[in-house]
Amino acid sequence: MITVLFFGSLTDVTTVHELQVDAISDTEQLISFLNGKYPALQTAKYFISVNQQMVQEKITIQRDDIVALMPPFSGG
Repeated sequence: MITVLFFGSLTDVTTVHELQVDAISDTEQLISFLNGKYPALQTAKYFISVNQQMVQEKITIQRDDIVALMPPFSGG
């Protein structure tokens, strides 16, 4: 199983903080799955991290990986 964590305003979109998914092989497939399950994610802006490493391209996801979706953040 892959653990998907949602942070900030993304929890308003998904109504959950965490989701367990199976049979997902890469970040592109995960995003496609999540967009189908939560259509409002298609227009949401967010960053993706896999095992606490920010990713910007398609990468392979393995069993027991933790994927986090985080909205853009700002500091001051």
